[in-house]
Amino acid sequence: MDLDDLRTFVEVADAGGVSAAAVRLGVSKSIVSRRLLRLEAELGVQLLTRSTRGASLTEAGATLREHAARASAEVDAARDALLPAGELRGRLRVSVPLTFGPTHFAPVLAEMARRHPRLDIQACYSDRFVDLIAEGYDCAIRVGYLPDSNLVARRIATLTGKLVASPAYVEAHGAPDSPPDLLNHAALMQGTESWQLMDGDRTITVRPHGRFKADNGAALVVAAVAGLGIAYLPDWLTAEHVASGALLPLMPRHPPPTAGAYVVRPPGQHPPRKIRMLTELLIEHCEALNR
Repeated sequence: MDLDDLRTFVEVADAGGVSAAAVRLGVSKSIVSRRLLRLEAELGVQLLTRSTRGASLTEAGATLREHAARASAEVDAARDALLPAGELRGRLRVSVPLTFGPTHFAPVLAEMARRHPRLDIQACYSDRFVDLIAEGYDCAIRVGYLPDSNLVARRIATLTGKLVASPAYVEAHGAPDSPPDLLNHAALMQGTESWQLMDGDRTITVRPHGRFKADNGAALVVAAVAGLGIAYLPDWLTAEHVASGALLPLMPRHPPPTAGAYVVRPPGQHPPRKIRMLTELLIEHCEALNR
């Protein structure tokens, strides 16, 4: 069996259709269809059930998908081992948060591209949690608190945060003294999330309310500086404004629990060398930022 045919089949199975797989592979839909037909002809079985909505695996296809994915991973590992020391090639598709991404992580991706001229890097900047497998990403950088999942995560930095508000807001509305007091204040939020705050070793959860919401942390900083309410944000975003006096730290006895920045990847025993090297470079970069 041709390795490209197997890789294409895995992409179609994971993406749920020929069109999506073609985008992920960077080839035409006709090439994807031709590879699938060739693989099915060679094996003598139908691997996919095709419809106007996409493609789903047959029983034979589900069996082959697991073996094909492992075979592709083993070949990638072998190629990595045969490359000259430190050299990377191929494609690295990574999801990066829009918050922090352009300022904190984009320089690392640029340095990765500079060091490895045979490596193609595709970065998508969004605060949306992409589905790594379904959308064809090699890995993602995620910030905050990781939900339970089957993804493999490696911490690249520890993040601390605080509650902040502008001097004008505090003068007009006062400052909260304890977590329950937040229910009487305007919160600047990303959605309908709850806020967790520490009381010694105990974690307290509050569900604040507010009329200003944004799905991006930098936008919440702007709203806080404008005096629209209290924000719950990482120090990476607020340190400059706190230092200048544009924002005031609130409730220092009740900080948010420590969060983190992570590289997450689909499950698998051996991560590709390109992901390992990106992770190591990110760790070095984050350590330098925190010095």
